[in-house]
Amino acid sequence: MDDAPESNELFLFLASTAHDMKNSVSVLSGTLETLLAQAAPAAATEAAYPQLAHMLYQTKRLNDNLIQLLALYKQVGKPAYPFDMQPLAMGDLVAQVAGASRVLLASRHITLETAADPELVWHVDEDLIVGVLGHAINNAIHYTRDTIRLAIDVVDGDLEIRVEDNGGGYSAAMLEAGVSAMHGASAGVNFLTNSTGLGLYFSSEVAKMHKHRQRSGRLRLENGGAFGGACFVLSLP
Repeated sequence: MDDAPESNELFLFLASTAHDMKNSVSVLSGTLETLLAQAAPAAATEAAYPQLAHMLYQTKRLNDNLIQLLALYKQVGKPAYPFDMQPLAMGDLVAQVAGASRVLLASRHITLETAADPELVWHVDEDLIVGVLGHAINNAIHYTRDTIRLAIDVVDGDLEIRVEDNGGGYSAAMLEAGVSAMHGASAGVNFLTNSTGLGLYFSSEVAKMHKHRQRSGRLRLENGGAFGGACFVLSLP
């Protein structure tokens, strides 16, 4: 079509803009983490502290969305954005995810429990899985009462990674959105909850990219788990 070059230029411009935004948000997030980490314990009772904690939560959420948009734009798994499965010790995975969330969790007075064999090794794309789990934990922070659990185990021959919280659990609409995401459909934009469905769609695509002997990874949402709340479950062959 005649307008194809203009369209390509527009998409490139939008991707470049999103990349610049992501960098700016990352700097803002890092600054907020530093301020919160350096704050004296007594500062937690001051009005400014919870406001800074909320700002950090929102900047991490925005950064997650921008990273996911850029990855989808570059078509993860294609030559421009290679998919790289390498052996990774689950102890290292837990440490990365917990470390990235440490300041935010502390600022919100949320405990992160972990359960994983540190010597267990699995072939995964480290960057993508860390991104998916970081987004899942950031989402759980918004809904949990005070505890989140990251549990990793081998179940029926697959690596099962669970992010659970002790909140009120997923709504029926959210559970259905999880099913739709695995079938390649987005739940769409919900302006009442500010949800675009991007996180679920991205996570399901990352899960399905992990393949072994004709089996693909899966994502599911359920209620229950160790705390009876929401459970984000990633199964990788």
